[in-house]
Amino acid sequence: MIRTSKKLARTLIAAGAVAMVPALSYADPARTDLLSLSASATTEVARDLLQLRFSTTREGKDAGAVQNELKQALDAALTEARKVAKPGQVDLQAGNLSIYPRYGQPKSSASAAPQITGWQGSVELLVQGRDMEAISKLSGRIQSLSIASVSYGLSREAREKAEGDVVAQAIASYKAKAAVYAQQFGYAGYRIGEVSVNADQPPMPMMAAAPRFKAMSASADEALPVESGKATVTVNVSGNVVMTR
Repeated sequence: MIRTSKKLARTLIAAGAVAMVPALSYADPARTDLLSLSASATTEVARDLLQLRFSTTREGKDAGAVQNELKQALDAALTEARKVAKPGQVDLQAGNLSIYPRYGQPKSSASAAPQITGWQGSVELLVQGRDMEAISKLSGRIQSLSIASVSYGLSREAREKAEGDVVAQAIASYKAKAAVYAQQFGYAGYRIGEVSVNADQPPMPMMAAAPRFKAMSASADEALPVESGKATVTVNVSGNVVMTR
């Protein structure tokens, strides 16, 4: 009985060893024909989007009075801006009206807790669009708010057109690299594998407005000088190719 058990155990171990052989043979060897690549192409395009941020501050003893002054300043600015507003060309966005207290130390006792001595607030108006001439002229007609910043950028239409113009160059560069590298590794050609194509989003450069501009604006028709410059649009192609014999 004991001899039979030992013989059965040896048989099972041998069978297990044999069963492991095909399992090991299924392990994929390291790929030597797979090549990771990346390529890019860049173009420059004139910025066609202008954004002006107007703002002002008010302060006083009464919070309600400060708030009313800010609303009046914003309403006056909106009255002028709405005269030229047009979707996509001149867009308006009012917001960020905030009021906060100012604290001071009471004169009667240096150890007493600080008390509210007044209120200060601010309000903003954003004007942006592709009609740079209208927006620049509007900057001279808005008198109740001052220009806080000037930004230039690309509209979605201009960015998509630039990407469409340069994507073919990026893909051609990717294919050219694949052909050259495959040949240098001793292969006859290549086959495109998984590929990703994406475009960089150019930032919207901002510059602070000259603090003297409003003071120098003697005429309501005086426009803000505009020089938009150019933006860089880059398309990146990355992925892998299978080199073929």
